[in-house]
Amino acid sequence: MKIQRRLFTATIAVAVAAVAVLTASAESNWKAKHMKKYENKDFYKADGSFDAAKAKEAYYAMMKRFGYPVYDKLKTDEFWALDFGLKDFTHVGMAGIFWWNDKKDGYFGHEIYLLPGQMIVEHAHVVTKDAKPKMEAWQVRHGSIYTFGEGDETKPCPIQLPASQAKFITSKNCKLLKEGDIAALNRAEAKHFMIAGPEGAIVTEYATYHDNAGLRFTNPGVKF
Repeated sequence: MKIQRRLFTATIAVAVAAVAVLTASAESNWKAKHMKKYENKDFYKADGSFDAAKAKEAYYAMMKRFGYPVYDKLKTDEFWALDFGLKDFTHVGMAGIFWWNDKKDGYFGHEIYLLPGQMIVEHAHVVTKDAKPKMEAWQVRHGSIYTFGEGDETKPCPIQLPASQAKFITSKNCKLLKEGDIAALNRAEAKHFMIAGPEGAIVTEYATYHDNAGLRFTNPGVKF
């Protein structure tokens, strides 16, 4: 009887493991099937201006693919998308929403949305008349990101960086963050950036008060 129970238990364990593998594979295949490939031309109007509405639609599609709820607030102007004025949106751009930005008590809640392989340009946060240098941490909710910051250069670089930003990257220490992982800026005023993995990413940022006046971009052509 003991042997039969062991065999039965082992069979159940194998079956459960097989179902888990098949479920994960099916989910991965579904995401891949529903992940649209975009080109820069998809996000620019005939006059060359950035089409933020089209960009938002791409992010909504990504949210649906990840099973992330599209809250009513994400359908308002508080949800924004931009290409940093660089005309290279599929490689360099982002969407975001400031859930909370409290100047008085100095705290900030932000959600970051990145399409597959999309990079937030390198930048730093410096002191302003209204705020100390912003400190922040990032937690991946869906997908994955590569964060770049100060430290020894990671060789080889594990992800292809946008050619348009090659001259404007000084932060070369890279860390891969997967769903649930969290990392933080190593010091105030340190240059940093992130780039999404192959499925895109949704990232929660925890930070001190955000003051746009404190942003400093390595690329002088950036508009924010």
